[in-house]
Order: sequence, then structure tokens, then C-alpha cells
Amino acid sequence: MPRHTDRDTAADTTAADTAAAATAAVSDADAISPYRPTMRSRVRALLAIGSLAAAPQLLTPAAAHAAHAAHAAHAATGLRRTVAAGETWEVAEITRLDLLVVEEGALLTAPDGHTLSLTVNGVETGSALDGTYGVTTVIAAGAYRGDVVLTPAAEHLETFAGYTFHLRQGVYVGSAGVVTENSVLSGVCGGRLTDAYARGVRLTSTGQAFNGFFVTDGASYTLDGLRVAFDGNGRCDFASYGAAVTGAGDGTRLVVDGARIDTRGVVRSALIARDGADVVVKNSRIHARDGVLPDDYVPAGGANMLTVPWRLGLSGNVRATNVIGENTRATYINSTISSQAWGVLSTDSVRNSRLTTINSSVALTGDSGYGTYADGKTQQDLFLGTDFDVATWVAISTGSPVSFGDSTREVVAALNSDLELGLTETELAAIEPRPCVVSSRGFGVMWHSGDGGSVDIGGGTRFTTAGTMFLDKAVQMSITVDGSQGAELRAGNGVLVQVMETDNPGSINGVYTEPTGEPDKDTAFDTTAEHATDADAVFTDITLRGDFYNAMRNAKNLIISFENNCHLEGVISSTTSRHAIPTITSAEWQQLSHVTNTPQPAINNGVIVRLGADSSWTVRETSHLTKLTLAPTATVQAPTGRTLTLTVDGAPTAVVAGATYAGSLVLRVD
Repeated sequence: MPRHTDRDTAADTTAADTAAAATAAVSDADAISPYRPTMRSRVRALLAIGSLAAAPQLLTPAAAHAAHAAHAAHAATGLRRTVAAGETWEVAEITRLDLLVVEEGALLTAPDGHTLSLTVNGVETGSALDGTYGVTTVIAAGAYRGDVVLTPAAEHLETFAGYTFHLRQGVYVGSAGVVTENSVLSGVCGGRLTDAYARGVRLTSTGQAFNGFFVTDGASYTLDGLRVAFDGNGRCDFASYGAAVTGAGDGTRLVVDGARIDTRGVVRSALIARDGADVVVKNSRIHARDGVLPDDYVPAGGANMLTVPWRLGLSGNVRATNVIGENTRATYINSTISSQAWGVLSTDSVRNSRLTTINSSVALTGDSGYGTYADGKTQQDLFLGTDFDVATWVAISTGSPVSFGDSTREVVAALNSDLELGLTETELAAIEPRPCVVSSRGFGVMWHSGDGGSVDIGGGTRFTTAGTMFLDKAVQMSITVDGSQGAELRAGNGVLVQVMETDNPGSINGVYTEPTGEPDKDTAFDTTAEHATDADAVFTDITLRGDFYNAMRNAKNLIISFENNCHLEGVISSTTSRHAIPTITSAEWQQLSHVTNTPQPAINNGVIVRLGADSSWTVRETSHLTKLTLAPTATVQAPTGRTLTLTVDGAPTAVVAGATYAGSLVLRVD
């Protein structure tokens, strides 16, 4: 038998215990029958007679309430079942009891092609994965008291990376509406459930790997006022195994409005959009908290990735949301999305997919994690009028474009059409234009792998970090910042751009070792030329204070362009960089990305600077460049009271507006 924590099973699970463990406990007074009829009257109820359920019957709304009363009356009859050690009970039909005792060594099963779920007073509970790397669940040993319902539902299989997972969910919605055979409707409480929408519905789970709503097969469905409280580990968020809400499949459209979704558990995601679905979240609050990893878990990738890869310089075991697959779209409007650790908004294993937020909040409540992860084949991560409050990274890109801007009425209206958001004129009018306000207790944007990506910052975006703002780990990247409408950048450690060799050791058990000595000169690489694989940044109409460093050992230039009316005070230089310790293993993951710089002449790490019209650079300390181009109205100067000198290949040279200098340039400040 698998090991279970106290939260996964209890020696004596009473109705009160179960309700107390859930955020949204359900009382007999406000819970309707779990077998609420659908718009097409497709949901059936099975009333318990003896230890087995009666034949299905069609319920009207009035009959649903009558059935609930009958269940309450039935609870007094004292139907009980004990499954003894060594005994196997195949639960062939929906079965209702007052007391279920599962002894250690007992086994409850469902018929072939089915999975078994247990609810007590409407709360899914007792389920435990059949191992740390399991693909299905079992009912854990314990005593379960109250309105006990056992449901054998038709199995729902999802595959990922060679694993086939047996999903269970409260409500499975297909193209024709709610599919009762795949649903555990005894876990659906309150509100109204139909084939087109669910309104005011609550789902609560204290078991493992139980899903809430799974909407797929081209369905069009709305979740209005949904309440979800899940507490217990999931299994694989790539397969949506254990997610609160999933929209999946080409042509599927899922609208989530006014939801409150809270999850706690390893990879117990709150919301997943996948495989071509279009998911729109409005006026909602989503929060995910870490769980407790099994004692025997060994960090892995693929289907067994239960924690964030430490090589990103992060910890945590749940990401609140994930966008997966081809042509998938997820849009958040007037919503708050947060995670304790790992990540808030993720795109992973995607192609041509889009992630968008409008007037929303993105937050990391713990001390490690990212706001958004832009997979290399995402079409765009776009954030308008969105507040970020994150622990480590605002964004991580493996090649996709990431943009921050204002939620102007024109832009939002265009997105409403482009993304087919379906916002009414009243809803559009209620979206007040506002800028992005971005705050990180760590870094800003990081590029670490892939084919190169970009970040675009405009409007009135205020971007503030405690550490380095833009960190490029040896890949092509581009930065565009337009300050003409008030955009601001502030890096707490004074480093605006850092280009460096990757400190990713390359594998879960890898070790990063700091290189020593000077790199060999690559005679075929021109440090004064611009290459497609270089790192470049373009700034327009902005005042900046901070430094730009290129610490690459291998061939890569840093190209900085200050277009019209830019003003910088800081250092721009080729450098060597060093970590605090020369060797970094998984135990020292927090040391990753943190480096200090020593300016020195370029070897294979050229630095090219262009100063446009009416732009200025106040050189705070000695800087090493390989090319400098000045517009006729551009200036380069030392701070007040200090002196600036320029040498080109060792020869003293006057700094003249409109000139271009190339070679080994040293701008010295005395």
C-alpha cells in the first residue's frame, strides 16, 4: 500500500472532520442534490436501497430537492459497510452509506474501464495515488462517516510522456454537455448545473489527484460563480491530473466568471488551458499553494516533474496555471492569479499559443517563483494594465515575446475582436485604462535557452526589481523599451542588463563549475560587428540609471541603442563575471544567476553603443567598448567634478559628437 499523510487519510474521518478540512464546507441546509438535472435532463440520480443503488431515474428540479430530503431521511437508517483486511469489494454501482470502514489491506475497486471516487457530505476524500509515480488512485484505509457516496465513473484517460493517467473529475463536459458517466456528481454542491453552464457550484476535495471541471471535445461552457477548494497532491499538470479546472481540445471554449479557486498540493494546479482550447477568465481569484512531496520522490523531468527544475534558480512544487499544446489561448481579465512558489502563469510545451492578462494581478506569495514562463513556441505573452508582485523572476523566456503595456480602450477593444473574448460593450466600458506596475523581489526577465526571445515595455509601465533587470544567459535576445508615455525602469542592484555564460548545469544531477582563466580569442568573430545571434537592447525617450555588462566568454556581442532623447548614467562594459562560490549543485540553487562583474577589455564579448539624437551618457565608472556611434546632438560625459578620457586601441582620442569609434575603446573616469 502507498504511504499516506495525515491529510490524505484519517483513522476516523467524521463528517465534521471532512468539512473542517475544506475551505468551503457544505451543510445540509444549502447543498442541493449532487444529481442536479441538466438543461436536457441528462443527469440521473441513484437512490441507495440496501447497500446498493436503485436503477437510475430522471429528475426534475423539484424531484432533485425531494431526492435530497430522501437521502437525509435515509441517513438515519444506518447503512454501513466494512471492507476487511484482505477483502476486495468491487463497487459496481453508485452506492450510498452512512458509514464506510476500510481496513488496512482492504481494496475497493471499480469495474474494468471505470475509476472509483468517494465523497463524504459532498467532499471528495480518501483518494490516494497508488505510488509516488502512480497513474491511478485507491481509496485509503479509514472510517468515513456521514453522507458517504461511492461512484464508479467511466475512466478518463490522458497520456503524457509515455504515461497514461486515469483521471477522475467532478464534472466532465463534452460537446453535448455534462457527461454523467464520466462525472462524480456527488462532489458537486450548491448552485445549478446544466449542459451549457454551471452557476454557483462548489467542489471540495481533500483527496489526491481529483479534478474539478474538465471541459473538452469542442464544448462551449461557462462557469459562473464557481467555488473550488482542493487540498491534496496532484500528479502531473502536463496531463491536467489533479487540476481544479481544465479547458481542453480544439474548438473548446470555456468562460470562467466570478470564480474563487484555491488549491494546495504538489502539482495541484488551479487552471489549465490545453490542446487548442480557448479559456477566458474574468473577475476571478485563483490561488495555488505548495504541497508536501512524497518522501521517496527523486526530482525528475517529463511526466514525473513534480517540482520546478532547480536549474532555474527556483524552488516550489505547484504552478497556479499552465497553457499547453498547439493553438491554445488563455486570457485573464480583472482577475487575481497567485501561487505560493514555482510559477503563476506558465506556458509549456506549446506551439502558436497565447497568454494574455488585462487589468489583473499576478503574485508570488512565497519566496521563490516566477510571474510568467514564456515557452519558446508561444506566440505571445501579453500583459496590459497588470500588476506583478513576484519573488524571483517577473518573466522567463525560452524564445517567446513578452510584452508589458497599458490597457487602453483601443488596445482592449482590438483584443476583444482578435481573441474573440466576447466582452460586451458594458464590460469593455468597465475596464479602466491603466499601466502595468511590475515589482520583483529578485530579478526581472531572464533568457536561458531556446532560439531567442524578446521583451517589449511601453506605455506607462513601471518596472522595478531588487536585482538585475534583464539577464541573458548566452542566448540571442532583444529588449525594446519606449519611455515616451512614461515607462520607467529601476534595478535595485544597479544592473539593467547582464549578459553571461549560462550557469545551468544541464541536468538534474549536474554541477556548475565556474570557468577559470581567460578564454581563448575567437579570431573569426568580429567584436565590432552586429550578428543575428547577439543580444540587443533599444531604448527610446527614457532616462535610466544603471549598468550594462557583457560577460560572455564565447562569441556574443551586446548592442545597446539609445534612440531619441535617452539619458543614461551608468557603466556599459565588457566584463568578467563571478559567482559567490565556484561550484553550484542543487543544494546551492539560490546562488544561480547572482554574479559580480569586473570591467575589462573585450575578448569575444564586444559591446556596441549607439547614442541617438538629443541623447546623453554620463559614464559613472571606467567602461570598455568595441564600438561607439554618436549622433550629431549626442553627448558623452563624466559626472560633475570628474574627467572623462577616451582611448582607441591605446591611443588618446577626443570624443566628438557625430563620430564613430571602433576597436578597443576605454572610457576612463578620473
